[in-house]
Amino acid sequence: MRVTVVLPAGHWDPAREVDRLVADHDGRFRRRVLMQGTKGTEFLLDLETARHLYDGDGLLLPDGAVVRVTAAHEALLEIRAGSMTLLLQLAWHLGNRHLAASIETDRILIRNDHVIAAMVRGLGGLVQEIDAPFDPQSGAYHEQDSRAPDVHAHHHHEHDGHGHTHDH
Repeated sequence: MRVTVVLPAGHWDPAREVDRLVADHDGRFRRRVLMQGTKGTEFLLDLETARHLYDGDGLLLPDGAVVRVTAAHEALLEIRAGSMTLLLQLAWHLGNRHLAASIETDRILIRNDHVIAAMVRGLGGLVQEIDAPFDPQSGAYHEQDSRAPDVHAHHHHEHDGHGHTHDH
């Protein structure tokens, strides 16, 4: 079986799920590879370009059934701070080191790295080792993260002659 369509998380019917593909972050960045679900469904993922498969995405099989993508648990660092300002400063330091990071409202998740953990603690951050799924934000010059709103969409107002949205 050949899979050429990825259905974004939350945009497909869970009743169509026949199997799950469990993979870590690196194993979910793919273009063309033979894969096997946890129940034994074998298929060739054959995408036009390499892309990241997010937790909850669906891989559309030729018969209309779906294999759910599930992010495997990985050794991560959960970074928190006593204030939003400090959390933002820590995010800047992590970004300055080009580290893949999942940025949430009150925490940042990165891959476990004792050197970075020491740096974060030295800057006043709180660090805890955890095992959790890892779905970091995509880079600014890579494909758009299917979980995020389209940052390229803009809205025209009535005063410019038309009142509708364009996606670029």
